[in-house]
Amino acid sequence: MTIMASSSAAVVFTTKTPYVLPSQKFMIPLDWKRYQLSQLINKALSLTRPIPFDFLVRGAILRTTLGECRAENGITEEDTLEIEYFESVLPPQRMTTLPHEDWVSSISCRIAQHFLTASYDGHIRLFDYAQKLVQDVPAHQAPITDVCVVPSPTATDESVLVASASHDLTASLTRVSLVPDASPSSQTLASLHLHTSPLSSISSDHTGSHLLTASWDHLVGFWDTTIPIQDEVAPVSDPASTSDRKKRRKITSETDEGRGKRKAPTTVLKSHTARVSKADFAPGSNQRAYSCGFDSTVRTWDVESGVCMDTITVPERPMLDLVVTPDGHTVLASSTDRTVSIFDLRSPSLTSTAGTLLHPATPSCLVYPSAAPTFSLHANANETSPSLPMSNAPQVLTGAYDGIARLWDLRSLKSAVASVNAWDGTPKKILSVDWVGEVVGVGGEGGVEVWRVGQGDRVLIK
Repeated sequence: MTIMASSSAAVVFTTKTPYVLPSQKFMIPLDWKRYQLSQLINKALSLTRPIPFDFLVRGAILRTTLGECRAENGITEEDTLEIEYFESVLPPQRMTTLPHEDWVSSISCRIAQHFLTASYDGHIRLFDYAQKLVQDVPAHQAPITDVCVVPSPTATDESVLVASASHDLTASLTRVSLVPDASPSSQTLASLHLHTSPLSSISSDHTGSHLLTASWDHLVGFWDTTIPIQDEVAPVSDPASTSDRKKRRKITSETDEGRGKRKAPTTVLKSHTARVSKADFAPGSNQRAYSCGFDSTVRTWDVESGVCMDTITVPERPMLDLVVTPDGHTVLASSTDRTVSIFDLRSPSLTSTAGTLLHPATPSCLVYPSAAPTFSLHANANETSPSLPMSNAPQVLTGAYDGIARLWDLRSLKSAVASVNAWDGTPKKILSVDWVGEVVGVGGEGGVEVWRVGQGDRVLIK
């Protein structure tokens, strides 16, 4: 049956996926939706296993019929409609939960077959994929705010280097055993001393040679990860008597090995005028970094010289977290005004956003997906490398105070393409998210949940 021109539209399909159609024009019925278009792509490519696709029309994911989409965008019958297709994000599936007695401030999926968590009870915990608690490390005397895996050229299958930041005004470098019932289960190598207020975040560069800390005291610390032979920072003086000092020296000498060496920063980055929420390195670099804070700014740093190179200012938008896309061209920052702002670092204007992701509740955290863990078991020194982007799709995951983690495709900013309702939809705040391969970790007031987010027909864990 011939389809009349008035009931069809001329369409040209484009894609950045490996599933490329020959260049040609299709006449598509106006009452078709995503499902029919996806069937067409599969049949035209003669795919042996069906792959669901989504479709992008003028910057928005197609949610209606083609006719309704054409009317909404003011596209005439004479216009040829260009539609980009990409692999659909399958509905997220809850895989498991990892109960905690206190709030989980940070979760990392960067260790193969393991989950690393940090909690308000001051403990770092390591779980395996069987949900077994492998290690429970009392790392700090106050709530831990952030934790990260530090790549190491001396990495083995038996341990991993972990950096943590805390309300106790310090950060810590701890070697944690991956072997259950190991003795010792962990070793504190160094404590990092600079800040006079609680720390907000800690991040490692891709080589594991340097760290960044952010704090409520308006400062960003730049550190190397070498362990000094002796303390670089003297302990805080104590106005005790002489006899007390002699007794304290004896106790200190007995506990030096347990507490690790006291490190000083390489450089202190000073420019923020309020609490600094997050500092992170540019992809593939340990010399350029970005930070955001409650002064409503995103700042670019030359960390070695301590110079603030650029400042993006968005008035009355205190920022909680940021992430840099792998190409280094875009920064996304979440704010207390319930938005995630998108900044194009190549733009000459440093006061305007390239786009905004609107949320019904405050987005506290966000992450860009990685294809593989930072630390892989059975790895050699060359394999403890930076995580690669999961795909060419510009996607980001946000976690919010309404207990929902949302997956966004940055080509379409109107709405999230998928969501994760943590803790059975109860109103508990999400404080941390991580995304490696198809594994999504969600941490917050309800503990930890692990979800699987699939794309197309790819499944990385079962």
